[in-house]
Amino acid sequence: MKKVNAILCSDFHLREDRPVCRTDDYWKAQWEKIDFIKNLQKTYDSFPIVLFAGDLFDHWKASPNLLSTAIEHLPEDMYCVAGQHDLPHHSLESIDKSGLFTLWKARKINLLSNTHWGEQPTGTPSTTITTSTGVVRKILVWHKMNYVGRLPWPGCSDPSARSLLRQYPQYDLIVTGDNHKSFVEHLEGRLLVNPGSLMRMDADQIDHRPCVYLWDAEENEVEPVYLPIQPDVISREHIEVVQQRDKRLAAFISRLDSNWQISISFIKNLEEFQKTNQIRPVVMELVYKAIEVEPI
Repeated sequence: MKKVNAILCSDFHLREDRPVCRTDDYWKAQWEKIDFIKNLQKTYDSFPIVLFAGDLFDHWKASPNLLSTAIEHLPEDMYCVAGQHDLPHHSLESIDKSGLFTLWKARKINLLSNTHWGEQPTGTPSTTITTSTGVVRKILVWHKMNYVGRLPWPGCSDPSARSLLRQYPQYDLIVTGDNHKSFVEHLEGRLLVNPGSLMRMDADQIDHRPCVYLWDAEENEVEPVYLPIQPDVISREHIEVVQQRDKRLAAFISRLDSNWQISISFIKNLEEFQKTNQIRPVVMELVYKAIEVEPI
């Protein structure tokens, strides 16, 4: 895009630990992506603002190391709302205890009002941008789960992106967070943009392409910019380990059921089962410990 008024992003989930599905240097990878956004901002003479739709941190209680590194790497002119991960016990009343609030006090970010996680829009825009031709664009930045297409899970009660655009016609642009998938919805010349997560943090995100969106306020159009990724750093090994464990546990229970005798005590049944199936004593110790009983 030649004219860029804002960079739209969300759900950075900055953290010090490595997600179980990742096999790379996750700490390094997340800051490389933040630096990419920061450098992208510098490529435009207009120096676009950054509109961020929540969950800057993966946990509200960011360490001094995480905070100082965020201050060093985050882009300038960043306007944020809080997601539930940014809030102590998901409570907006306690935001002053959060790492997000510390960044605001340090004047590294700007905190928008009215549409943090759990709040409902009042009709007042989070911010406005006036174009060079005098067009005023009203923007809503909101940490709100929504989706396009089919329900993200059975029984989901969250609204679709199109229904949000219908419900809030006073906004030219709605930027949402919480859903880690990236999508754009159009309705009558207005936009809803859900940038998705910065990082692939779960094994089911193996095909996710992290991106930010460039926004031209004059045309009210966006364009995705995909962030550089390493393709082979997502592992499903931890899931397969759990699946194998569950299979062994199911087999154990099945065999236990087949050797059950009503006429003797539960503990006696366990002892008979151990003898019949030649279960190692160390395994039986774990069983007894789990059910908080002592062998006879």
